[in-house]
Amino acid sequence: MRVCGLMSGTSLDGLDIAIVDFSGDAEQVSHELKHFVTMPYTEELTAQLFQLMDPLAPVNKVSSMNMYLGELYAQLIKESLIDSEIDYESIDLISSHGQTIWHEPTADQERLYARPNTMQIGDISALAEYSRKPVIGDFRTRDMAAGGQGAPLVPFADQVLFQSKSNGRVLVNIGGIANITVMAPSTHTQNVIAYDTGPGNMIIDAFVFKHSEGKQSYDSNGDLASSGVVHEEWLDELMRHEYFSYPAPKSTGRELFGTSYADALWSQGDDYGLSSVDKIATVTMFTAKSLAREIQKHIQTHDLKEVFVSGGGVHNKTLMNHLQVLLPTQIDVKASEAIGMNSDAKEAFVFALLGYLGFHKKPNNHPSTTGATRQTILGKIAW
Repeated sequence: MRVCGLMSGTSLDGLDIAIVDFSGDAEQVSHELKHFVTMPYTEELTAQLFQLMDPLAPVNKVSSMNMYLGELYAQLIKESLIDSEIDYESIDLISSHGQTIWHEPTADQERLYARPNTMQIGDISALAEYSRKPVIGDFRTRDMAAGGQGAPLVPFADQVLFQSKSNGRVLVNIGGIANITVMAPSTHTQNVIAYDTGPGNMIIDAFVFKHSEGKQSYDSNGDLASSGVVHEEWLDELMRHEYFSYPAPKSTGRELFGTSYADALWSQGDDYGLSSVDKIATVTMFTAKSLAREIQKHIQTHDLKEVFVSGGGVHNKTLMNHLQVLLPTQIDVKASEAIGMNSDAKEAFVFALLGYLGFHKKPNNHPSTTGATRQTILGKIAW
């Protein structure tokens, strides 16, 4: 089956499109990435999506954007193939993560109608209609209904595809939020552990945007961070964030580390008298240190030897260097290309795999990483 996997993450800057050929099942799945591209959003669309992250966003705008994104995704898939060797008609299934605008994995027990909840927009029925393809999507809600946090879902694929017989591995994804999948060698008995470690690029990007007065949206190669000085006292304060004390499995997003938090941190940097590049340097180290600290917890129990990084953060050389220095010398930090996975394509690829399995009625969640009470089949289908 040829599956088109779609992923739009917390950066809100574009749609990742991965075309993957699959055969077999979760016990022995064969795969080949045939095509990958990121189709950027317009600045206006990104700004509109940011506004919808607000809990007070008008419900009519959320509902309308839900339908619009379904239409847009179909258009972007077709545009992404114009200069490729992929025939649009050869795609058998579209598997869409959708655009997360709200993720609340724990509910206020005092509120009668409160439940753990999550919302990804980009309506799959609209996408099916405009693409004329079957679409599977809305993966996270079934895991939540089964008692899980609806995240992280990537570790299921990490174990299926990348667990080693000889070395313990950590697969890291640094998107807006950073997350880890910790796997002992397959000959060991330890469970796979996976969770969001905290901020990834989200705060760094917000600071770069402020520093450049809107001219830059990310720190290319980590050049700005490398030109600044890390403020250790402020860094220690940042590392005391309450999220880091929560037990795994746990997940987070813009609700905790989004715009409001970034604005508050920028003001804190002013209180310390820091230049904007020193602020960027400090929050870059914040991401690296929060990641490294979590990885270190599992070195002995999971016999860790290797760390493979994917996501936008892999291109930030300063961040990658920090991560290598903060970890023991026996831990080797590399981009995920070292195990045959395109660093940028990984999440779209993973949702193609989850969609492939879900479409064939195969379980595709990992209860030990999401906290679900049982394994189940994630995804709704629009024919």
